[in-house]
Amino acid sequence: MAKFQTELNETLINFIKEQKMFFTATAPINGRINLSPKGIDTFRCLDNKTVAYLDLTGSGNETSAHIQENGRMTIMFCSFTAKPLILRLYGQGEVVKLGSEKWNELIPGFMRDFGERQIILLNIETLQTSCGFGVPIYELVEERDTLIDWAEGKDEEKLRGYWRAKNLESIDGLPTNLL
Repeated sequence: MAKFQTELNETLINFIKEQKMFFTATAPINGRINLSPKGIDTFRCLDNKTVAYLDLTGSGNETSAHIQENGRMTIMFCSFTAKPLILRLYGQGEVVKLGSEKWNELIPGFMRDFGERQIILLNIETLQTSCGFGVPIYELVEERDTLIDWAEGKDEEKLRGYWRAKNLESIDGLPTNLL
């Protein structure tokens, strides 16, 4: 049976810390829903009502565009171990721009990876836990370094060139205001 709460507790924060993967979901008022898997050690619980992740350069920038349009965001964690649990965090997202005052406050809490482009913050309005009984058990073989290796091969000018070509608007034409 699903249970709703208004904030994270120590048990759920520890569950989040154990996960190697999470999913983000956003949607514009009109257009495609975006659901993105995330890995690498980029997620942080800032307090019982606020979480954030370091957003690395990717092929698109849907989350940023959708959040700036309407703020709605869901983050899901799913246990792939013998102890099943699904945790969904619902709330209002915020895009923290590279180099902004808020960025400078938050970035020390993250491991720095080349290719970082923004921090995505979620102010939790409600959260839901559910059983996860139908989710299979998987074993992590290894972390994938491809994204970091790709970004490390680019200097700042090349990285910003990639952002201009691929990350300035969503697939539905919404601006990301990245640059």
